[in-house]
This record gives sequence, C-alpha cells and structure tokens, in this order.
Amino acid sequence: MTYEEMLAELPGNRDEYASDKIERIDCPQLENKKILFLGSSVTYGMASLQDGIPEYFRQRLGCIETKEAISGTTLADVEPDSYVYRLIHNVDPKEAYDMVICQLSTNDASKGPALGEISASKDKNDFNTKTIIGAMEYIIAYSKDTWHCPVLFYTGSRYESANYEAMVSALYKLAAKWSLGVLDLWNSDSFNDIPDDARNLYMTDPIHPTKAGYMKWWCPEMEKQILLYQTREYA
Repeated sequence: MTYEEMLAELPGNRDEYASDKIERIDCPQLENKKILFLGSSVTYGMASLQDGIPEYFRQRLGCIETKEAISGTTLADVEPDSYVYRLIHNVDPKEAYDMVICQLSTNDASKGPALGEISASKDKNDFNTKTIIGAMEYIIAYSKDTWHCPVLFYTGSRYESANYEAMVSALYKLAAKWSLGVLDLWNSDSFNDIPDDARNLYMTDPIHPTKAGYMKWWCPEMEKQILLYQTREYA
C-alpha cells in the first residue's frame, strides 16, 4: 500500500470531510480576493490528500488561492526551497495579491536554524534570512513592498516543542512591529483541549491534520480569527 493509499483509508480523510462538502458563506471581505498561501507540509496538506487550508478558504469564503507549499521546507533560508527562496523565485511579483498568509513552520523548530533577533530596520535588505526571525521579517517586508497587502502568519495547534513555542512568542513581537495578523491555533487552552477520539480523527501525528482536522477543527477557528482581523483592519 502506498502512502497516499494509506492516507485515503484513514477515517479523518473520508470524503464526507472534503472541502467541497463545506457550505459557502457570504463573505464580502474576502470573496474573490487573491490570497497567497506560503508554507510547507501543513499548508500543502501532506496528510489530507492536499485538501486543507487554502481549499477551505476557497470553498467557504470564496477566495482565489495560490498555494506555494513544499513539504519539509523552512522559513530560514538554510536549505534549497526555503520559504524565502520560493517567495522570490516561484511567486509572480506582478500578480495582484490582496493578502499573504504564511505558515509558521514546524520544520524550523525541528531542524535547528537559529531563532535570531528582531531588527530595528524595516528594509528587507537588512535581515539575516539564515535565521528564523530574519526570514520572517524578509517575507513580511518583501510582501508589503511587492503587493502592499496585509500579511498574516498562522501557527499550528499545540504540541510538545519548546522551539516552536519560542517561535510563537517571537511572532507576537513581530506582529507588534509590523501590524501583522496572527491566526493563532497555539495559545488557546480551550481550542487545544479536545478529547482523544477527536484528536485521533483530526491528526495523523502531533503536527499534520487530516481532512477532518482541517475542516472540523483548524479552519473554522482560522475563519473566526481572520474575519475578526478583517473587521479590525478595515474598521
């Protein structure tokens, strides 16, 4: 049995949990808005047969999504196909994106690039992209310079990782500097306190959701948070 066939057999990847089963809502804030999703395996939908966050946003909110995601890659520009490299080389700067949503990658937490420090500058040429924070600042600055649009980062749900916890803390400091949007699945005890049977349905491991995990757990919370962000941003 191939990996794809094994995933297809998981209860959490049954067709009833597919994004095309989700009811569309009226969402004038995001309908027909072009959103760039930048990430790695969680954005790609590695454990959900590539049916995850971008697909939910398209079906539920009517967004026009571009998914730039490769599994196993890092924010920090320390390996080929980093987020920074792909943002520069794979994404058309002439495309008129209305929003950039970037994954706070768990790969950086596990592969060990330096966290780095927040710069006093907002010039993209001043950041050390070999560090996690430097790469994040570059992504923010490049996106704002190129598309003049809001930039948001989203976290994963909580799992055992002191390194990722430090990244979430740094993200909030960057949010204060850059007026970032944060779609936070990490900090809420109530969000993360789910029964074991639900967790077994929603997750293939501590990091990667199934279709059910995206459609029933993660994405409805992200939807609430992004609509609240939009209300605040354009009030």
